[in-house]
Amino acid sequence: MSSKSDFYIYFYTGHKGKFGHEFFRFEVDSHGRLKYANNSNYRRDSIIRKSLVLSPTLVSEVKRIIEDSEIMKEDDAKWPQRDESGRLQLEIKLGGERINFETAQLGSLADIQRTEDPEGLRVLYYLIQDLKCLILSLISLHYKIKPIA
Repeated sequence: MSSKSDFYIYFYTGHKGKFGHEFFRFEVDSHGRLKYANNSNYRRDSIIRKSLVLSPTLVSEVKRIIEDSEIMKEDDAKWPQRDESGRLQLEIKLGGERINFETAQLGSLADIQRTEDPEGLRVLYYLIQDLKCLILSLISLHYKIKPIA
């Protein structure tokens, strides 16, 4: 595992379309500060912003998920360039390494298979699914209004 002070993750996916600028993003820093934003103008929804502080154990788990994915070994040179359908960005600083990937929004695994680097995009796809699931679960649990019975 890497030291506490050299960790950062930023994820963004979004597009500008019929309902304006719609996006989903989160970031976690080395102090465990999680910032989350989700903007969907569908039915005139407004932007949702949440923040919370993760325990050192959860920060370690996020790091473990990233390290186990081996995303730091990937290269986005052959990934589809962002286009009018939107973009996806993933920036990670972990230990002495730093990556900043940018690609078109990912659709299905079938779409990924048709790219020049399906294995690299598959690693990205599954990492993002794992992180989004964890982050959304934490946000949901932290901001739950009614206690779980």
